[in-house]
Amino acid sequence: MDRAQAYEKVTEIFRDIFEDDEIVLSDETTAKDIEGWDSLTHLSLINEIEMAFDIRFKLAEVQKSKNVGELITALLSHVGE
Repeated sequence: MDRAQAYEKVTEIFRDIFEDDEIVLSDETTAKDIEGWDSLTHLSLINEIEMAFDIRFKLAEVQKSKNVGELITALLSHVGE
């Protein structure tokens, strides 16, 4: 899976959780950019991403991901392990 494919699938997850088909993600997207992205929805996002890709993030990966780009990088490090 390449970065574009990961973005496509993660974008679908974001759109489902936030019920907003207009969400467009970039490497720089943060919680400040998406209305309703709080700590609770963040946990839902992480859980849905883990289930969709059949992976498990390490706590440190989640904590140090400051934006969507860093989250995608962490995700791709797990895909294909």
